[in-house]
Formats: sequence, C-alpha cells, structure tokens
Amino acid sequence: MRKSKQSEAELEEQLIRKLSRIGYDRITIADDDLVPNLKQQLERLNDTSITEEEMKRILIHLSQGTVYEKAKKLRDRLQVTREDGETYYIQFFDSTDLSNNHYQVTHQISRKGTYRNRYDITLLINGLPLVQIELKRRGTEMKEAFHQICRYIRHSYGSAHGLFQYVQFYVISNGADTVYFANNKLDTLTPKQTFSWTDVDNNLINEVMDYAHDMLHPKRLGEYIANYIVFNETYKVLMAMRPYQYYATKAIIKAVGAVHRKHGYIWHTTGSGKTLTSFKASQIIMNMPEVDKVVFVVDRKDLDYQTMEEFNAFKKGSVDTTNNTGALVDQMIDDTKLVLTTIQKLNNTISPGRHLSKMEQIRDKRMVFIFDECHRSQFGGTHKRISGFFSDVQMFGFTGTPIFAENAQSNALGVRTTKDLFNKCLHKYLISTAIRDNNVLRWNIEYYGRYTSATHSLRDNKVIDIDSKEVLESDDHIQKIAKHVITHHDAKTHNRTYSAIMAISSIPMLIRYYDELARLKSEDKHDLRIAAIYTYGANEEDEQAQGLIVDDLDTSTNRAADTSLPYQSSHSREKLDAYIADYNEMYDTSHSTKDKDGFDTYFKDVSKRMKNREKVTFKDSDRLDIVLVVGMLLTGFDAKKINTLYVDKNMQFHGLIQAFSRVNRILDEKKSHGNILCYRNLKEAADTAIALYSDPDANETVVLPIYTELVQEFNQSTADLKAMAPTYKDIDLLISEDDQLEFVIVFRNMMRVMNKLITYLEFDWKDLDITEYDYNNYKSKYLTIRSRTTTGGPGGKESILDDIDFEVELIVRDEINVAYILRLLAKMKAESNNEKQEQEISRILSMIGSDPTLRSKQALIEKFIREMMPHIDDADDISSRFDQYWEDEKTMALSAICAKEGLDKAQFSALIEQYTYTDIPPQREDIITCLDNRPSVIAMHSIGERIMAKMMEYVEIFVRGMSA
Repeated sequence: MRKSKQSEAELEEQLIRKLSRIGYDRITIADDDLVPNLKQQLERLNDTSITEEEMKRILIHLSQGTVYEKAKKLRDRLQVTREDGETYYIQFFDSTDLSNNHYQVTHQISRKGTYRNRYDITLLINGLPLVQIELKRRGTEMKEAFHQICRYIRHSYGSAHGLFQYVQFYVISNGADTVYFANNKLDTLTPKQTFSWTDVDNNLINEVMDYAHDMLHPKRLGEYIANYIVFNETYKVLMAMRPYQYYATKAIIKAVGAVHRKHGYIWHTTGSGKTLTSFKASQIIMNMPEVDKVVFVVDRKDLDYQTMEEFNAFKKGSVDTTNNTGALVDQMIDDTKLVLTTIQKLNNTISPGRHLSKMEQIRDKRMVFIFDECHRSQFGGTHKRISGFFSDVQMFGFTGTPIFAENAQSNALGVRTTKDLFNKCLHKYLISTAIRDNNVLRWNIEYYGRYTSATHSLRDNKVIDIDSKEVLESDDHIQKIAKHVITHHDAKTHNRTYSAIMAISSIPMLIRYYDELARLKSEDKHDLRIAAIYTYGANEEDEQAQGLIVDDLDTSTNRAADTSLPYQSSHSREKLDAYIADYNEMYDTSHSTKDKDGFDTYFKDVSKRMKNREKVTFKDSDRLDIVLVVGMLLTGFDAKKINTLYVDKNMQFHGLIQAFSRVNRILDEKKSHGNILCYRNLKEAADTAIALYSDPDANETVVLPIYTELVQEFNQSTADLKAMAPTYKDIDLLISEDDQLEFVIVFRNMMRVMNKLITYLEFDWKDLDITEYDYNNYKSKYLTIRSRTTTGGPGGKESILDDIDFEVELIVRDEINVAYILRLLAKMKAESNNEKQEQEISRILSMIGSDPTLRSKQALIEKFIREMMPHIDDADDISSRFDQYWEDEKTMALSAICAKEGLDKAQFSALIEQYTYTDIPPQREDIITCLDNRPSVIAMHSIGERIMAKMMEYVEIFVRGMSA
C-alpha cells in the first residue's frame, strides 16, 4: 500500500511541475493563507490597493449565495466604497481581456468544516480556486474520486468564506483516465455527467499530463471559463460544455468572423446536446459588434415549444417568442439581438405581402441565421428566399442526420444535399463516437411480426416482409400488437420507471390503436396511462418521419406545403377531443381543440409531463406511460425518462434515426440502453441508416448484442463465479480482500449483463446457468461485502475494496417493495403444499436479502412470516395484519431507543419526522436537547454520534422503502 501511495504523490508532483511549465505560478497555501493571497491577486487584477476593512466587505459579498449564484458573482463586478466615500469596482475574473487573469497552482490545501479535508491540486485564477483536481492511484475506479469530491462538497467546501464553492469544474484522474464535470449542488451531481476531453477530431485525451497541456493550459482554461460554462436558469445549475460542443461553437464563431463569409453546418448526432451548442454559439455571436441580429429558426411548431424552453433555461429572457408574424416583424426590425421563430413565420416576413415593406429596413443588416434540424427545414424554398432577400447573411445548420446523396429526395427545386445548401461541415460528432464517450445510449432493436396467411399469428423474434396493406391494417394485427405492448411494457420500462412512445403509420391507425387499448383497459386488462397526440389539421407527419423531404413552402399558394391542408375527415379532430377528454380526466386538466390555444396547451402539457419525470419532485400520479403519435415527438423532442419506442410504421434514413434517438438519452445506471420494438420489417432500413450516419462498423457498436450473445456472456461470468465460489455460502470463505475483490468484480459484471437481459422479451431464467434463487443469494453476499466496506474495516485499516464502485443501483428493482412482498405472501398462503410454502418462503427471504432497500427489514419480515403468518387464516387479511404488526414493532423500537438513551420520546419523534421529511440529518445539538440529562462536553460527541447511528438505523428499517 505504501508504494501505491507514493506513486499517487509522485503523480501529483509530476502534474504540478507540468502546470508550472505551461504558465501557472506554483505557490504554497497554508490553512490561513487563502485570503491574503486572494487580496493580493485582486489588487493586482484591479490595479488598486484594498484595505483590510474593504477586504472584509469583499469576503462577506463572496461568502453569500449558492454555487450557482457565486458563479455569476465571479463574472460580475462589486462596487466598494472607501472610507473617504470614494467608490471603485472590483472584478474577480476578466472575461474581456483574458491575459489580465493570473494563474496559480497549489496542493494539499486543508479545510475544516464538519470534518477536515485535504485537497490534492487546486488551480487558482486571480486568487480564487476555480478548478479542483483530485488524483487517484492508477488502476483505481474513477467513481472513487467522484464520491470523494462529493464528500468534500458536503463536509468542507462551504467553510472559510465558502471560497471553494467558486470552483467552476472538477477534474478527476487516475493518471490513465481523466474526466471533468461542472460544480453544482450535491443532489444534481452524478457520475453520468462526467466527460472526457478530446481534440478537435474527437480523439480522446485521457492521460492526465496530456489533459493538463491541452484543457488546463491557461489560454484554453481562461477562454473556457469565460465562454463555455453555461448557466441553466430553470434548474439553477452550471453546465460544462463537452469538447465537441466547444469545438463546434468555435468553428461557427470563426466562420462568422472570417473575411470570406460562408455558410456551414454542424453534424452532431441526435441526443448529443445540439441545443446547448447552438445556444452558446448564438449567445457569443450576438455579442459580436459586427453582427446586427441572430435568428434561431425551428421548422415546426412542436419544436418551437421545447427549443424556446431550453433556450430560456440557459438564460432566462434570452428569447422572446412570437405569437404571430406581425410580432416577429417587430422583433426583426427592433434592437432585439436574438430571435427564436418558426420557419413558417419567417417565410411570411420575406414573402410578398403586407410585412415586406417593414422588412426592407433590415435588408442590408448583418444577419446570422441558425437552423435547428436543418435536414428538414432547408430543402424547400426557404433557403433560397433568405439568401435572395438579405444582402449580408450567413446561415448555419445543426443536424444529427444530414442529407447525403444516398438519401437525398427530389422536389421542385431538384435533388440537393446538406452540403449543397450549407457549404461544408464545420464539425462532426458521430453516433459511434457518442456511444464510445457514453454521451448517448446504444439501442436494443427487436423485430416482431412474422405472419402466416392462415393465422396472422404474432411470433417473437422472427421477421419476414410484411407488406400487405390488408394485414397491416387488420383488426387482428392491431389487437395482437396492443396485447404485446401491454404484456411487455413493464419489463421494457423497468416497471414504469420510464415512459414510452408508440409511432404509428397514420392517424386512422392511431385512432384504432387508442380505441383498442382503451377497450382493454375497460376490461381491466391493463392500467397503463396512455395519451394520443397528432396534428388533426395536417397530413405531413408520416412522410417526414419516414425520412422523406417535404417542400417547406408551396410557392404557388404562399402556404406551407401540406401543413394547412385539412385531414380527409373531421372525424380525427372529434376523436382527438375525446382522447384529450380522457387525458383531462386522468390529470384534472381542461385542454381542448375547441379554442384557439387549446391544442397548444395540450401539447405543452403532454411534453412537460414526459420531461418532468426527471425531476426529484415528480409525483407518480402525474406519470404518463405511453404517448401514441404519428409524427409529433419523433424529432427534436428530448425527454431522458423515455427509454422505449414501439414502432408500427415504415421509416428510413434520417427519419428512422431521429425517431430511434428519442430513447437514447443518458440518465442513470439502470437506463443502460434504449429499447426499440419494431412491428414492421425495418431491419434492412435500420442497418442502412446506422451505417449511413456512423462509421462502416457502426452496427457492431450502436446496437446491443442479440439475446443469445448476452446469455452466453452471462453464463461465462457464472462459470467464473462458481469457479471461485461454487455456492453462495462459499463467499463467506473468501477471507482475503483480493478474493473478495475478484468476487465483487465478477458479480458486478453479472449484474450489468442482467440489467440488459431482463428487458428482452424472451428472457427466461431457464436459459441461465444459475437459478434466480442462487443469484439473489450471491447478490446478498455482494451487499454484505459492500456494507462492511462502507462502514470501515477493522481498526480503520485501509481496504483495497475502497476503490471499487458497488453499483447498487443495478440491484434496486422498483417492483420489489413491501407491497410486492405482501402479494407474494398472500399467494404463498393460498398454497396448501407445505413443502412448496417453505420453498416460497426461502425464495422471498432471499429476494429481500438481495434488495438494499429491504434487507434491513429482513429479520422483522421473517419474524412476521414465521410467527404471525401461521395464525392468519384468510390471505386477504395479510396486508392489514402486517401493517398492525409493523406499527407495533416500530413503536416498541422507538420506545427501546428512548429508554436506553434517556430521550424525551416526543422530542425525538419530532426530530425523526423532520429528518424523514427533509432528508437532512439533525445537528448534534438537536439530538442532545432531546436528552433528559445534558451530558458533559467531553461525552457529548460520542453520545451524539451513538444516538445518531441508532436514529439512522431506525429510519432505515421502519421508514425507508415502506411505501407501496
């Protein structure tokens, strides 16, 4: 262990020397030296002297606010009044002239908050710690450093004026791998939001010395902090741009500032955060003095809502959306620097009509247009009209699916590619690279729908061509797929943890699907919450979602092509109103298509309900399980809690990739991939589209392995497991930590594979070389080792297991809770065979022991099964008898703690209730006040810690995880 520690120290020293060579002044900061150094640096930056009294006022200013608010203070100025009444301004970071900032590096700064912590390497700019680097031994898992920073945030970063809360981003490295992530509140941090740095061609820069030379070079770091840390106003969080976003933004800015002004486009795969990139590019460009106005254009109204909200989320009030063409014209001719609008309204402003005379005022202004999803918005007459109207214009497009020669479609203006319209691609970030970087998920694509003319039967995992209109629109087809969806939805969405979209070929087919699902619900065949949304006055979605290009303007009528044509029958609108009425009843809303804005508010509500599932405050009563669509939501819609797409429509090329990409957003460990269930023969179309938008080997990296390959991988891990421990009981015989470490790694890999396996519809434990019972028992042993590790080894000895991430999130299954266990007990009670009852009891106890939320309750639940169950005659009484039993045990446990420790029961109960509600542990003084007799100062700490531990255990057993 000593040698490993030395190597970590050597790595730290090597990195400091590297930083010193590229422009950092190396300094030593003792415990009390941070403020004097800050004072000296602020005097240098502002070319003034600061008295001690003035410095106190500056520190008061700096100490107040959240991490988010402090990040704004960093970029702002403070007015300071001298003793003689003169005022001057202090700036903390110069974003305008980056050469004015001064860079320092130090290490081993110590801070004492709740506990004393010592930090590895700190980068200071103008005396403020703006980057914190934590190093681990080579071979150590990165999550260990991540969790270490989380501890620092909790325990000590808020101490000593909270200056470490000015850190803009953290860097964690084990030497061979290096990632970074933005500083934020603890409850918003996740290892999923750590990013690698790359060069402009997306080549990874993992070695910490290379990372320091590139990303942490003072010129790059100063520019990055000045321009590429984004403020999300909605969630009050900082967002650190990823390298491909950074390079794309710089490429656009360079093109705008070039002497020869040319158009360009950004090809960043769908799901990689194009809106953030386009926002930052727009924000920087609109501040360039030579640019008069930036216009951000979306091509459909449904995209307008989401893009508007996301733009305003990054900077509230940055976008003033327009309700009509007249309002847009007013924005175009006034001093509004950034305008967000739709392609249709933009067309109206520059087409012959009453608005053209006003628009003449800005014909010669320096205009920059940025197009979202430019693979669809620019293939009609819009591009030509903009170029023809404005004399000094540049146009930039963002797309995850450019139009190439292979998938270009002909229209009235000919066959054109994205390159034909936008000149060259300024930056690329392909789907295979995004998957490598863990910035988007892989897809698990499953094909269903083998039909025979005699039976029209649906058989799993076999696909042949289904091109008969009669079959595809038959009642038998709809009924079988509807039943297939409701049968397997819970497995695909991890028991409704996530939501799904169902893409259907046409509005009439959507109506039939909705009615069939509603019929099944009325017969108590399912309780899924289902909504439908489609544009009742339009008939264009099916073509666009298939990957066909529709002219965005019919020049003969001056109308958006197809978008104003009524649907063949008014029946679709009446049906939609009926479906909206169902929605209103489910969620106590009042939407309708009968008033001007009714459909818009319905669309917004559906969108927000799907997106809001990501929020901690989301209530299960607001859950929406499946949305039936024809074309809406299949492009441009981003909700991380969607993990499944059901497909009963033909799609190809960019339309297919766009639709599939609704389910590939990164969220958490459990969402390991996106599910695509195809009820049409789309395999060839999917393979072609993936190959087109990735590298030649994309199919091997983009799509999950087939089921049999995962089974083989799992069974190989099972063989490795049983080689070291033939039974779960043999885990107890693994005495050395090296053996325990080997078990943890092997079993963790099994859990990762299992997390994928359980979402395959053909999953069956019979295919595996281990029973569910034994798997759960091994899982219990895994948790036991984790428990020993997290509570500390004997004598405080450092453990090699400390460096391992126990991925407990892969163990938690939402359907395994107390209510689920009680249902199993009721089922077991109805079984007359005593031997089978005992087997079921063993299985239930094994399941409880393998679940981290229930294993603390295992002893009490087993006591109920052994002592109470034999006296319960009616299985329907089990739930009420258990509730009473649990309350009795809970009361006795609380009384026992209070009696043992001499606590006032009412006060202590109130303290527990407050902790349960807020999840914030009480202060030691709060616990001490509950004691009947106040202890001595010497004994206070140990008594407080002991009672706190008992409170935590009580809450863990009797409160956490008890809801159904």
